[in-house]
Amino acid sequence: MLLLENFVALFMESAPWLMLGLTVAAVIKVLVPSQLLAKHLGDSGPGATVKAALFGAPLPLCSCGVIPAALGLRRSGASKAATTSFLISTPETGVDSISISYALLGPFMAIIRPIAAITSAITAGILVGKENSIPASASAQPAGTCCASNTPEPEPCCSTEQPAVKQSTAADKLLAGLRFTYIDLVRDIALWLVIGLGFAAIIKTYVPNEFLLQWGDGLLAFVVMALVGVPMYICATASTPIAAGLLFSGVSPGATLVFMLVGPATNIATMGLVKTELGNRTLAIYLLSVVVVGFAFGYLTNYLAALWDMDFLAQAQQAHEMVNTPLTYGASILLAGLMVYGLANKYTGIRN
Repeated sequence: MLLLENFVALFMESAPWLMLGLTVAAVIKVLVPSQLLAKHLGDSGPGATVKAALFGAPLPLCSCGVIPAALGLRRSGASKAATTSFLISTPETGVDSISISYALLGPFMAIIRPIAAITSAITAGILVGKENSIPASASAQPAGTCCASNTPEPEPCCSTEQPAVKQSTAADKLLAGLRFTYIDLVRDIALWLVIGLGFAAIIKTYVPNEFLLQWGDGLLAFVVMALVGVPMYICATASTPIAAGLLFSGVSPGATLVFMLVGPATNIATMGLVKTELGNRTLAIYLLSVVVVGFAFGYLTNYLAALWDMDFLAQAQQAHEMVNTPLTYGASILLAGLMVYGLANKYTGIRN
């Protein structure tokens, strides 16, 4: 019974902020067309890398959704450096994960998490750009595609003439964005969100602080969190409840941050894409950047937490109290309904 109570409490604490994040994500989906991303990400220099990190950071894509998006960018002309930067910043953070981080972990973690994600993305992109200094114009299109430079004559897909497309109204675009976040995105993250909240509730209910405190707050704790995070196929939003359970059970804030950075950015599918599309060297740089920058920010987080004598539980409680009861209940009911609908569609094969 206590386990169920803790699960429900965590769900209700998360729901208003997650719904806020999903709504903002829908607006971003409408206002930031994918063509704009490809236009600015073709260069291998630091400028394109920074743009890719900043473009990807707020987007509502998890570790599964970022794969086709990144592949599309790469095939549309994005450089290896920009693609790598986008692949790291996008799943590590987002408007939805920032809002739920604020709700469950407090304002400090909600701020330092995206900063660390963007830093690791830029670091990896710059290193990849130096490693692969081929001009973007020579590698914008993969050899063998109809638009490759070695094609004798332009194929129809390269034609500048585009078929007439019916213009969508602002309302249509907004509805499409809301459908993407409230239906498609919720369907993708619902199961992992339930697992994350369940894991957090189990830790809160059954795991004594002494068990997790044995790892300390230094390098060993970071290594353990990285090893736990690397194989997990989980998005930034769903990893947050797990991180909250770890933090409030005694794991240091730095080690918790390492888990939130490494988990969403590293999984078999993403690493397979990086290896296939960008090469083994890029994969090595990718993993090294995520882990090393994650560790660096882990140490920084622990240092600042000790310096400023932070009470993360009090910070999170203050965030919880900002949400009034009617809003909490309404958001919880709406989110639960969307999750049930999404899971039903996902596992019955229905797509409306």
